[in-house]
Amino acid sequence: MSEREGSRAQRPRLVLVGPPAAGKTTVGRLLADRLSVPFVDTDDLVVATAGKPVSEIFVDDGEEEFRRLEADAVVEALTRDAVVALGGGAVLAERTRARLAGRPVVLLTATVPTSAGRVGLNRDRPLLLGNPRQQLRALLDARLPLYLEVAVAEIGTDDRTPDEVADAVLAAVTARDRT
Repeated sequence: MSEREGSRAQRPRLVLVGPPAAGKTTVGRLLADRLSVPFVDTDDLVVATAGKPVSEIFVDDGEEEFRRLEADAVVEALTRDAVVALGGGAVLAERTRARLAGRPVVLLTATVPTSAGRVGLNRDRPLLLGNPRQQLRALLDARLPLYLEVAVAEIGTDDRTPDEVADAVLAAVTARDRT
């Protein structure tokens, strides 16, 4: 293996995927601190590129443009030595799923009632406008097979503190690395 390939294999340290409000950002920041690497949220990269919030991208430019920006953000994020959290719908892109192959990807899950409680009436999540519980259920039903396709481990976040979830993620990734 060349030095470049070895270097690439270490990037990112960990990738978190999952539905909205599963805890990817909160847990990702904790994991980044524990691993002494930066935290990268692809939604933040999209916002920086577009110069406006995700909700405005959806309204002004449409979901298709958001997904294009998101796919580009994933490409960039996966080059970094960091803990990376992907937006909930990033796995919809086939090229994103292909890029995640062989990487330490962990699926964080939460039940619909837990996720809905975390989201509340947050209007910054355009795909959850209207009935958040119904929207969360529909998103999870559509995306769960894709999350499972890319993940090497699945960690439930219900009834766990963010620190407990971070412990479980590290244990799952460590166990995978030993095999």
